[in-house]
Amino acid sequence: MLRFSVLGALQILTAFGPADISGDLQRTLVQTLLVSEGQPVSGESLAEEMWGDAVPDNQANALQAHVSRLRRRLRDLEPDRPASRVTMHPSGYRLGVGEGELDAAEFIRAVRLAESAAPDDAARTARLLGDALGMWRGPVFGGFAGGTLCQLAGARYEEYRMRAMELRFDAELRLGRHSAVLAELTEAHTNHPLRERFCEQLMIALYGSGRQADALDVFRRMRRHLDDELGIQPSPALRRVESAILSHDPALTGDLRLQPA
Repeated sequence: MLRFSVLGALQILTAFGPADISGDLQRTLVQTLLVSEGQPVSGESLAEEMWGDAVPDNQANALQAHVSRLRRRLRDLEPDRPASRVTMHPSGYRLGVGEGELDAAEFIRAVRLAESAAPDDAARTARLLGDALGMWRGPVFGGFAGGTLCQLAGARYEEYRMRAMELRFDAELRLGRHSAVLAELTEAHTNHPLRERFCEQLMIALYGSGRQADALDVFRRMRRHLDDELGIQPSPALRRVESAILSHDPALTGDLRLQPA
């Protein structure tokens, strides 16, 4: 069994340790097949991902040569596997990946489980998402994004990462760990200054840590930033958090998603 990792630089893990895929074209080929999650990818799409506008004249032969090279590499890593992972179909090429073999798929599964968890299961949710976020070793594909298909997949995985962070912070705050997550929330808000949910959570964490003035200052700075960058006002949800802090609303230590009056 192999494990493929794209939440960081492309990596293939074997029973004997990590195995490299050498060459930019080979890495792009593997990444494109992986993010297609078992669905065939047309030869035209693969060629565009690999070569962009510089597709060679003998595109079909060049692509077939790279596919054959990949088959040999994977066969060397799994000599006992009865059939090649890379197969050809009428609609294109497919890389077979089983359950638990692709870190991005496992990560998304964990986020979806967390989204369906009950609010009173905060401890389990925090552990689940802490473990899931630990899968990330760096930028998707190590920053080597390839073409459009890989870039779209990378943006999708990154959005799931943001969602996982939000859900984990919600769970930690429900558990009363306001001070424990302050540093991480500050970093998340600094790195994603237009993502209002991180701002809401940071304000709640500061308030729960006895720092009401700092929480309100975060709101004021966010309001200025939104006005300067986008010409908009804070969302109703963010304004409700400010109002709750000003009125010492007990909901701040209970249901973290304050409902409109």
